[in-house]
Amino acid sequence: MTAERVTREDFDEVMIPTYNPAPVIPVRGEGSRLWDQEGRDYVDLAGGIAVNCLGHAHPRLVAALERQGRKLWHLSNVFTNEPALGLAQRLCRLTFADKVFFANSGAEANEAALKLARRYAWKHFGPDKHEIVAFDGAFHGRTLFTVSVGGQAKYTQGFEPLPPGIRHVPFNDIGALETVISNKTCAVIMEPLQGEGGIIPAAPEFARAARSLCKRHDALLIFDEVQTGVGRTGDLYAYMGLGVTPDVLTTAKALGGGFPIGAMLTRAEIADSLSVGSHGTTYGGNPLACAVAGEVLDIVGDPTVLGGVEARHQRLVAGLEGIRERTGVFEEIRGLGLLLGAALKDAWKGRAREFLRAGLDEGVMVLVAGPDVVRLAPSLIIPEADMDDGLARLERAVNRARSR
Repeated sequence: MTAERVTREDFDEVMIPTYNPAPVIPVRGEGSRLWDQEGRDYVDLAGGIAVNCLGHAHPRLVAALERQGRKLWHLSNVFTNEPALGLAQRLCRLTFADKVFFANSGAEANEAALKLARRYAWKHFGPDKHEIVAFDGAFHGRTLFTVSVGGQAKYTQGFEPLPPGIRHVPFNDIGALETVISNKTCAVIMEPLQGEGGIIPAAPEFARAARSLCKRHDALLIFDEVQTGVGRTGDLYAYMGLGVTPDVLTTAKALGGGFPIGAMLTRAEIADSLSVGSHGTTYGGNPLACAVAGEVLDIVGDPTVLGGVEARHQRLVAGLEGIRERTGVFEEIRGLGLLLGAALKDAWKGRAREFLRAGLDEGVMVLVAGPDVVRLAPSLIIPEADMDDGLARLERAVNRARSR
């Protein structure tokens, strides 16, 4: 059977319109390059939204998937499996955690973390301790619970009534956090570096204050490292560089290098609040996903890979600063490691997607972080030549957008 050629117009015909994809359809990737149906190449500075941490079709990931694919694809949670246990052991060795729960996405990992926080508080302190404190501009997923905890009203409109007991305060505002946290708080959830909110790092003193306040009020500190984890900031997880250890950590995106997987990590005394049957998922801990994720950790955990993130950060920042100086479009370049944001000047605010579209015209893939920031999240091992080519294409895209 020969498959018919599909087009972007077919998306509008058969897909529910929750997305508005670009007019091109990528069909092949290798390293930090992609090719569309017409054979045109693109430098990938987007990384599938910080997912493709080792680029496209990394030979070791392909080999891991093929090996596991010949042995075992799926088991119900009536059984455990070797790749899942091996991956969990490795995550515990590499982090503060004693226990792991596997899911299929960042949203599911965050859902599990939030449920755990309420369950832990209910079990140890009673039902009145149920409030969750989160931050304006945050993004934690698209389930009803996680989208309610996220601090962006545009994602909750039309889905009311929302789950109660959630308080939002400005990010990096210690005074605001002190005002709302109380003995009714079961958890504070934060991103060490806000992604969708505009590539805004947590100030170290703010993270330390959150840690101290959680301890004082017997609340759990949850770090959402869905986007910042697995080497993205130059540390295996961003909390390590921040110097603040959470009680619960969520990870996904880069954990599978492109294969869907998520995980919630925590300490044993907290994990015990989720008893048999209190939470679950059909595909979590899938042997295929865990086999690939184990290979990802092997590669990213190599000191040369993590060490190379800072060098690539410096090269990309220098290139973006040059574009900022020559074009006058960007106000500042910010971020950590290989999660970078180019914030637009006032005259260009609200128009970030114009630069994304112009980038496609020039053969470079970038992202946005809200309407005012152009975001880059390339492979952790992107070659220098691809970085330089991508930056040159991005500068042409910026000039193209300016002239429209």
